[in-house]
Amino acid sequence: MTVTQHNRSGWVTRLTWALALAALITALASYAASLSDAKADGWIGEKPDGYIGLVRNDAPPDVRALVSDVNAKRRAEYQRIAERQGAPLAEVEKVGGMTAIDKTRPGHYIMDASGRWRRK
Repeated sequence: MTVTQHNRSGWVTRLTWALALAALITALASYAASLSDAKADGWIGEKPDGYIGLVRNDAPPDVRALVSDVNAKRRAEYQRIAERQGAPLAEVEKVGGMTAIDKTRPGHYIMDASGRWRRK
């Protein structure tokens, strides 16, 4: 495989993952209002590992349950993508994190590379 073929192959794989992750975000639409509200209220944010996390430790039980439920669904979808693509789960999670952070609205929280929450 030439360098050009390898680069093209990597790009196609990343694009495939991004499209699959976009489908995941759409599939979670049933949680959209609650998830959107919790993000807007500053309770939760997107993490670079592909999951959501609690920005504040004093989050109410329903927000904590939402985080657990959404993350379980994301993990299942990431695992499905990893198996289908023959890729490591950690790679799929990382692409998911980048995609989710890119799609995060301004003013909502994201976790930076140092593990600190900040507003986008």
